[in-house]
Amino acid sequence: MDATLSGGVVRAGRQAREQFYDARGYGRTDGEGIELAPVEAAHLLYRGDLDAIDGMDFRAFLTSAACPDLPFLVYKDLRDRGFYLSPAREGWVDDPEGADLIVYPRGQGPWDDEVAHRVRVVSERAPIDAASLGGVVLAVVDEESAITYLDTETPTVEGETAYDPPPGVEGDLLDDRVLVWDPPSGLYEHGFYGQPLSDDAVAVLQLSLVEAAYLAGEGVLDIEAGEAGVLERGRAVEGERFDRRLGVYATLRERGLVPKTGYKFGADFRTYAAVESVEELSHSELLVRVLPPDHTFAPRDLALDVRLAGGVRKRMVFALAGDDGIAWLAVDRLTP
Repeated sequence: MDATLSGGVVRAGRQAREQFYDARGYGRTDGEGIELAPVEAAHLLYRGDLDAIDGMDFRAFLTSAACPDLPFLVYKDLRDRGFYLSPAREGWVDDPEGADLIVYPRGQGPWDDEVAHRVRVVSERAPIDAASLGGVVLAVVDEESAITYLDTETPTVEGETAYDPPPGVEGDLLDDRVLVWDPPSGLYEHGFYGQPLSDDAVAVLQLSLVEAAYLAGEGVLDIEAGEAGVLERGRAVEGERFDRRLGVYATLRERGLVPKTGYKFGADFRTYAAVESVEELSHSELLVRVLPPDHTFAPRDLALDVRLAGGVRKRMVFALAGDDGIAWLAVDRLTP
């Protein structure tokens, strides 16, 4: 069976419509025949279901300018996994923006209303605008043509911790932390603020600059330098990054989560959703990395973050913090 290429669309007759569209969900019908996107047509050539397109066999068509190779690799992989899928082209599917392929649940196809995944195909070397993610699966093709699927979404970030520290807690500002003397017992035990100086008592509590700035802003912490002094010290240590981290820290606390340092995991924070007491503390659930809203990911770094989070049984969340607020982005490894 042969087909023709015109205007970026491959066309074939009635037999192709019955064999490919009606039976296996390729392309879309144009009445009597069928229209195929180049990636679909390449797959049919690869399978031997089409003989040629304007005289081009599979090799000639795939190496021509008509058919990009990376989308074909992903299309083939998902077809091999048993999915029906459609190219995300204007007029072919609803809401094609931001995706290259629309994947349907197993057993369903383009004639059904349900969508399983909206897939964007990227090379491991291509930069990815963080603000463009959420609601799309990245299919990252590496230099050996292996494909990693990363599911991105906009999560609901909230917890259930309820602790209000009392005012008038005295502390001293040191180089890059604050020491609190004889703190109220609940500050550490129930609010999980700071780290005791000694393992056997909480007579002296060490606060990070982010914790101290937050508590000073809430009217809890009383230090000679005041809130302004802590902010000044934080900015001297971290630059403008300190304000972004402080904004995210405050938002997490306000939403009932307890943020602690994520340094050991290469993140800004690890978070606990429901802290009643430190003695009964469960594992943290999220790793949070704070980024500017115009951040651009390298796929390799993104995959590394997700792999690390999964390895320690946590979820990777990015907080894109700017003047207009915080946009939350969660990224997970996906096996279709």
